[in-house]
Amino acid sequence: MNERLLSLLQSMKAESWDHVLVTDPKHVYYLTGFASDPHERFLGLLLSTENDPVLIVPALDREAAEAASTVKYIVTHQDTDNPYLLLQQQIQGTAGTLAVEKDQLSVTRYEQLQQHVKAERVEDVGNVLRGLRIQKSAEEVSIIKNAVRLVEDVLTQGLAQVKVGVTEIELVAELEYLMKKLGADSPSFATMVLSGPNTALPHGVPGTRRIEAGDLLMFDLGVYAGGYASDITRTFAVGELKPEAVNIYKTVLAANLAGIQAVKPGVTYGSIDRAARKVIDDAGYGAAFVHRLGHGLGMDVHEYPSVHGLNEETLQPGAVFTIEPGIYLPGVGGVRIEDDVLVTDDGVEVLTSFPKELTIIG
Repeated sequence: MNERLLSLLQSMKAESWDHVLVTDPKHVYYLTGFASDPHERFLGLLLSTENDPVLIVPALDREAAEAASTVKYIVTHQDTDNPYLLLQQQIQGTAGTLAVEKDQLSVTRYEQLQQHVKAERVEDVGNVLRGLRIQKSAEEVSIIKNAVRLVEDVLTQGLAQVKVGVTEIELVAELEYLMKKLGADSPSFATMVLSGPNTALPHGVPGTRRIEAGDLLMFDLGVYAGGYASDITRTFAVGELKPEAVNIYKTVLAANLAGIQAVKPGVTYGSIDRAARKVIDDAGYGAAFVHRLGHGLGMDVHEYPSVHGLNEETLQPGAVFTIEPGIYLPGVGGVRIEDDVLVTDDGVEVLTSFPKELTIIG
């Protein structure tokens, strides 16, 4: 077994679980090295305290699984097969205590599981898997850094297309073209370009609005590369801004820097949120900062942990997450500045390096 499987097996024994069934394709990849999008087909990794791990894959993925997976006992199913019968055959009798990913299984799949696998008790393995993933290895950090480098190259080249009269959606198309051209696998989420009054919408949808002189212009984008995500937000000025827009930019930048400065091992995620939020509160814009400070980043663009003021979990070296304060004022516009950061043994490494000073473009 690889180290991740061994860690999971140790957790199984500590929790007195007899079997674990992993069905999230990203977790199957994390634990075995086999990456797949099975669509509606069943994909599962079955772990047992008594037997070797079993990887259950669609028959059309057998060759890829055999080439990539560190788990060598692979069972396949055709589209006309019932994969839950395969599970039943592998467990052979009662499953005892079975741990599953409760937030990943649909009701339909859970009912199928109950029908074919008899368990005395069903537990949730989700917290254990999230705990394993939070501490990134040196290899994972290197892959994330590459995803960050790619998205910053995309943003650098995409900014050359900004001019008065271009639409938000035209810039989105250019950015997503550049992602593929420069080597990314895909966007890590729906690319966001918002201008003028639309920047006051934290999760606005890019449309046909044309950029005007005096606009705030917000870019929120990320890529997947090598199975890991990046996520960055920068806000620019198109020509000269009104004084209040300049003021909220300076305030958000100060909050971003305060949040980064607060990062070190042993402090709580809540304390980081509070450090950044205090800057915005003190400037009189507290009610306009309407979301958490950040989120975990890795195989998912939004993953554990959530960086908000009530999270009293402590930071450990190897954690990667975002710091992205924002102020959103209807009638004025909005500013968000987002960085990706890594907790180190003695502090923080900021993975994003794109300049943050207020920049006039277009």
